Amino acid sequence: MGRKITLATCTLNQWAMDFNGNFNRILNSIKVAKEKGARYRLGPELEISGYGCGDHFFESDTCLHSFQVLAQLLSSPLTEDIICETGMPIIHKNVRYNCRVVFLNKKILLIRPKSAMCNHGNYRELRWFTPWSKPQQVEDFYLPEIISDITGQKSVPIGMGVVSTHDTCIGPEICEELWAAESPHVAMSLDGVEIFTNASGSHHELRKQFERHDLMKTAMMKCGGVYLYSNLRGCDGERVYYDGGSCICVNGTMMTVGKQFGIAEVDVDVATIDLEDVRSYKAEISSRSKQAARSGSFPRVFADFSLSRPGDHLLQTTEPQQYKYHSVVEEIALGPACWLWDYLRRSKQGGFFLPLSGGIDSSSTACLVSSMCHLVCKSVNDGNLETLTDVQNVTGDPDYIPSDPKQLANRIFVTCYMGTVNSSVETRKRAQMLAHQIGSDHLSINIDSIVKAATDIFVDTTAKVPQFKVNGGSPRENLALQNIQARSRMVLSYLFAQLSLWSKDRPGGLLVLGSGNVDECLRGYLTKYDCSSADINPIGGISKTDLRGFILFAKDKFNLPALESIIRAPPTAELEPLANGQIAQTDEMDMGMTYSELSLFGRLRKMSLCGPYSMFLKLVQKWSDVFTPSQVAEKVKHFFRTYSINRHKMTVMTPSYHAESYSPDDNRFDMRQFLYNPSWLWQFQCINKEVDLIEKSIELKDSQSGSRKTADYGDDTPPRNKKTLSERQETDSRQPKRTGVFVATEKTAVRQLECETKDTVDCQFKTNSDNSDVCENITSDNEWHLSNLDTVGFDKGGIHNELPRNDKKDVKVSRKRPSTGLLPGEPRKKQPHLCLLASKLSNVGSTVGSWLKKIAM
Repeated sequence: MGRKITLATCTLNQWAMDFNGNFNRILNSIKVAKEKGARYRLGPELEISGYGCGDHFFESDTCLHSFQVLAQLLSSPLTEDIICETGMPIIHKNVRYNCRVVFLNKKILLIRPKSAMCNHGNYRELRWFTPWSKPQQVEDFYLPEIISDITGQKSVPIGMGVVSTHDTCIGPEICEELWAAESPHVAMSLDGVEIFTNASGSHHELRKQFERHDLMKTAMMKCGGVYLYSNLRGCDGERVYYDGGSCICVNGTMMTVGKQFGIAEVDVDVATIDLEDVRSYKAEISSRSKQAARSGSFPRVFADFSLSRPGDHLLQTTEPQQYKYHSVVEEIALGPACWLWDYLRRSKQGGFFLPLSGGIDSSSTACLVSSMCHLVCKSVNDGNLETLTDVQNVTGDPDYIPSDPKQLANRIFVTCYMGTVNSSVETRKRAQMLAHQIGSDHLSINIDSIVKAATDIFVDTTAKVPQFKVNGGSPRENLALQNIQARSRMVLSYLFAQLSLWSKDRPGGLLVLGSGNVDECLRGYLTKYDCSSADINPIGGISKTDLRGFILFAKDKFNLPALESIIRAPPTAELEPLANGQIAQTDEMDMGMTYSELSLFGRLRKMSLCGPYSMFLKLVQKWSDVFTPSQVAEKVKHFFRTYSINRHKMTVMTPSYHAESYSPDDNRFDMRQFLYNPSWLWQFQCINKEVDLIEKSIELKDSQSGSRKTADYGDDTPPRNKKTLSERQETDSRQPKRTGVFVATEKTAVRQLECETKDTVDCQFKTNSDNSDVCENITSDNEWHLSNLDTVGFDKGGIHNELPRNDKKDVKVSRKRPSTGLLPGEPRKKQPHLCLLASKLSNVGSTVGSWLKKIAM
């Protein structure tokens, strides 16, 4: 019985439908694995065809070409004396399966179909494949002639089997099966499987790598064994980036972890394992042994082969690896940069064109191109000849050897500041400084002439002259004049992208880069067919909050001091006229919400699957110390109104790098309609009812506690609540900020109150001329003097018509809420809402109901 074995897991940069390239990378990985002493080689999911073939899986050609590649692998001398596991689509009994094919020395040992399909988020596997639904069973699969001519086999087992060698037992898993609740590795472990393989096509998301490792470590800590994990890498033709990170885990400990990001096409990681460590670990767990003794059996396919060799017991086993996870900003710097390089070299274009505005978003995109240039130069310096060949193809110079990232950027990256009369001098300077530090070929142009030409056509046709809002124009005029500027930039971007290299006598064209972030796409805060319309967008799946952190990271990482002024500047579209040469428009003001609020809305909508009502219920608790229920309701309503009105824009959004699990990308990830009723009548009515209930419950709670009442209630008022004004002021000065209602006869009077202390109170006010509620922050009563600190009266309609005034400004406002209390000397009035509430609580039969009736009359 062998002890020590060497296993290899491979990370391959495959490309959907590139059968020739995929074959070469597979064969190269087998060669490297053998050179490193491995006797078992694991490749990623669907590595022969590529994972992202989409509806090409429906074509019989895809299965045919996959078998042709498999035939070449079986025939290659490189695949001898090593068990190889590869992936491809296979049709069995007219059903298409996502399969693993295990072969050794020109013989197929087992075809293992996937049993748990990934069908959420970016994945639609059930569209193309059917899960294997016969647990622990195998059938005969009759091989096509091109395979049987090589193997001499007429049929091979297909199904949920395992492979036994002379020294161990191996059980394949496929991607989603690790994440599923009923993972096959549990039953396999109880049946004596010691080595588990997982071929995966797992895309990158920020903060995801830890989840993968946690699943593997937990599985092996519970079951015991060796877990080989192989993942794809790169852009195989879709919006996602597969981030590699292939690894080997033993008994819950990571032994080796491959690079998560990189531009190398083939990486092979190996580990030498002592099988006795696995056996002793599993046998020691008594509960596992009892379960194993009564477990069912998997069909076993025997391979006349040993993973161990004579003398292997003298090999040095691999020491556990202390893996350091990338920070979020590091993931942003690496993932999209690698994705950009794959797209550039595979599209065979000459570089990138970016409209650089000097704001955070376009600057982040520029920094990602700079990061890509650093990765490419490092790869070439490390001796990667494939990268060098790609660089020479992109630049069109067969003699060029990149060594300096700035120099490379100057050859493949063109940036352009497209200013108008509404652009500030500051943004122009920031864009120019950043471009110089990155090394891009920078242009600075003025597009007023094209904007004026388009506007003049409309004026000549209609004899109507649209105006900006500041010049007396309507909102429609104001928006149209902003949009024509934004759309003109898109048209000019493609013109320059097509002809910039031509003007320098260089072949090819440039890919136009977009720079809209995930939050603005979600909110629809962009112009349809403006600079958000491009060929690809590396930041379209990244939040504004994370981009700010990335900018700070890039400033030091890539030595770009110009980013310091960019991060300090308020985000602005600069599409409205300046005010005395200064920016008069900011993004958050235009959107009606902050970027942090928008990010939270997005996570609740997509990740927590919240509609308007559920989102309100979550946020009314989360924001209870900041906003009143009415304010939370208005924020939720505003988000869903603007989201639904602008959802149609997502149908034409630029293909973007997928990085966030709340992305609104409607191509595959976020499947929702784009025509909404933006009034959300039913949902908003439910929110309104909930607001009423919450506010009444707060009012009831305050009434029961008696802490708000200082008016004379006779014998019904507990003596402990009868405090003097000075006593209440002393008590309230130690209390935290609270929310209440301020009654005034004019809104302007409240808005003019100046903050004089730090005891800010969130106050709503009502007027006798407008029934709407408005939130104001005040800290002292500069104009209205309340003779009783906590009590304000309401008339029958819920509004107090008069309130005493004087010039006293020494009374601090600590809390003003709707109350049934009266100002001194004011006659008692019925409170209709309390009468109704008291009647509803009449069934309680306690002193609460009678007490409510007394204070309501």
